[in-house]
Amino acid sequence: MMSPSSVSECALGVCRRQAVGGETPGCGQCAVGFGAISLDSLYAWWERQSLDARDGFSLFQIKADNGPESNGRRTQFLKRMVEFADHTATPIQLLYYPPYHSKYNTVERCWGILGKHWNGAKFVDVQTMLEWAKSMTWKGIHPAVELSRQVYEKGISPSKEAMRAVEARLEPNPKLPKWDIMIRPAGMV
Repeated sequence: MMSPSSVSECALGVCRRQAVGGETPGCGQCAVGFGAISLDSLYAWWERQSLDARDGFSLFQIKADNGPESNGRRTQFLKRMVEFADHTATPIQLLYYPPYHSKYNTVERCWGILGKHWNGAKFVDVQTMLEWAKSMTWKGIHPAVELSRQVYEKGISPSKEAMRAVEARLEPNPKLPKWDIMIRPAGMV
């Protein structure tokens, strides 16, 4: 059994504004990322961690909303999750919320608070939007807010051969194969 400090929980989600949100792993701080894909924020968070902090992780639990950008059948998302597991040398457990269970989803709660905080404010530019997001609080703490300017082409899919390699790395839970997927780093396969 793993100690709570060795497991990092992270909730990922994407909304129509192409923004991601959730709790920053291990500290309860809401993370709000604006950009093209949720994994950019996860990579940025990992790079900010000290080497000592990185050594403390034995598993990432990624709680996702099973939406179109992050579901367990999305080829580009799964490919990048496998790459992230290899990059961090840490196993990843993808846990998906079932439909209509947004009340349990940290991402949805974070967005609800952010939407209430914005209260119809007009965003004349990106900087204004980012400053508004930074000024909200989640559990009494200001969120970590980031902007990714990375642009990804739509309609790009890994080749069938590349996807076979990715799928070989996915370990669906036999009892909940659609909702619980384990990805182990290359050195642990």
